[in-house]
Amino acid sequence: WFCFDNLSSIFDRMYLKVCAKVDMNEFSGSGRQILCCGGSNLGFVLTPLNWLKSTTVRKTGENLPGILPHYHSLSKIGRVNWNRSVANMTNIEGTPAVNISETRNKSEQILKKYQSAKVNESATSSSDESASLQIGKQLSELQFESTFTDKLPGDTETKNFTRQVQGAVYSFISPTDPKVDCQTARIPPEYSTQLPEQKMLAWSESAASLLDLSSNQGSTDLALRVFSGQELLPGMKPYAQCYGGHQFGSWAGQLGDGRAINLGEIVNASGQRWELQLKGAGKTPYSRFADGRAVLRSSLREFLCSEAMAALGVPTTRALSLVLSGAGVIRDMFYSGDPKLEPGAIVCRMAPSFIRFGTFQLPVSRGDSDLLKKIADYSISMHYPELEKYSESIDDCENRYVMFLREVIRKNAEMVAAWQTIGFVHGVMNTDNMSILGLTIDYGPYGFLDEYDPKYTPNTTDMPGLRYCYSRQPTIVLWNLLQLAQALVPLTGVPAAEAALNEYQGIYDSIVTERWRRKLGFQTWKEKEDQGLLDELFVQMEADKVDFTNFFRNLGGVRMDEATADVAGKR
Repeated sequence: WFCFDNLSSIFDRMYLKVCAKVDMNEFSGSGRQILCCGGSNLGFVLTPLNWLKSTTVRKTGENLPGILPHYHSLSKIGRVNWNRSVANMTNIEGTPAVNISETRNKSEQILKKYQSAKVNESATSSSDESASLQIGKQLSELQFESTFTDKLPGDTETKNFTRQVQGAVYSFISPTDPKVDCQTARIPPEYSTQLPEQKMLAWSESAASLLDLSSNQGSTDLALRVFSGQELLPGMKPYAQCYGGHQFGSWAGQLGDGRAINLGEIVNASGQRWELQLKGAGKTPYSRFADGRAVLRSSLREFLCSEAMAALGVPTTRALSLVLSGAGVIRDMFYSGDPKLEPGAIVCRMAPSFIRFGTFQLPVSRGDSDLLKKIADYSISMHYPELEKYSESIDDCENRYVMFLREVIRKNAEMVAAWQTIGFVHGVMNTDNMSILGLTIDYGPYGFLDEYDPKYTPNTTDMPGLRYCYSRQPTIVLWNLLQLAQALVPLTGVPAAEAALNEYQGIYDSIVTERWRRKLGFQTWKEKEDQGLLDELFVQMEADKVDFTNFFRNLGGVRMDEATADVAGKR
């Protein structure tokens, strides 16, 4: 049996020969898997050249616009036995599968006919009959938009200097060439080092595929210029966000993107929206006393962990590129009064949204309820449109803002449950580092558990109080959600906000328990007995300083029959 759910990973790793639309009345025989869409007689043919199995046609019930990255729709079809007739099988809607079972020769003839057709990558059409397939785009073909700046109020000041920004959620600001403000001249000669040349150091093809980019776009000169902050693509409207936040439990006032500059948004063929952001691309009005730059070591850590967390299935921002800037950045790594010149770098981060809890907190702290509502309405319309059916009335305990808060609570509970079960410690869980989409955001002094230590924190500035240590992360998420709920009270009312917050613990417990059950390999979970066993396991792991990751990795290799025999022998 071959499960279609696995196709996405397969397609990511193989080249496909893609044919134009096919008249299914003409197509017969065996030899290829066909995804039929748009009408009973029309479909797209996806033809891996080495697949010569029995052909099966299924209707997805979707009218796809002719863009290749729609293979996720195949997961709706179910399973197909490639080794026998599927004429009697049905899809999930109960529609009988169509088996094209005539000769292979005619199949090959028809395939050759359509494989020879030139696929026009740039053509678009509103007509299903004439729509053409796109096999990935060039970087220069990306169509950028900026709903954030189009729909929300911005800063009227255009000059780039540090200031308090009132009544706005962003300031327009462009990236600057790293070599223009290279800090080499500011360091004494004895501390200077030779800097490496500017180059694309790393590129995530996985992240690039989310933008419908064709392979190897990261190796182009254009990619280097754009993602080093030296060139803008058409449609880009670079800006820095304005927000506030609690840092280590204390209100810090206005913070904002001090070294992050948003480039714009891309909507991919699947309808997913992705914002692109350069971290380390220069000063913004929110840089305060900083230089807006980033060093290679921290940038490399962010790039690697963003993509690793995504691969682990943890909700996270993504990292598209890592550029070695070719310029120097001065940093005192150990805060010892011994600054060094280090290689600078720029990471391009991606997320459906970079809106944070602090985005809502700042206008409330300034008494700007109108701006609060605009931010909430934008967040709902762009990222939770299914909530727009609810009323806006504060007298309604289930209005759209209450439902929005509930969704943010659920997503952040899912995020921190994932953290706990892989041993990830964020290190700086300030409210300005909390996402309304429940994404792991802003990789700073993060770490992973080595030996199991519930008090572990990778952040040296957090050592005295251990506020953000491993064991406290679920509680800190709740504390941060409380700050968001307080900011939303003018739209939700107090009782509804409190009721939503009271749901957090139950949601978190349910999710994290299920993750531990699967991690332990249990088929079922008995609340008292199994939770007690898990608690005792952690006590023993802490006492014996057992490596967290290695323990669970090795546990996955234990065979039940061998373990049962071992226990029986000891008895």
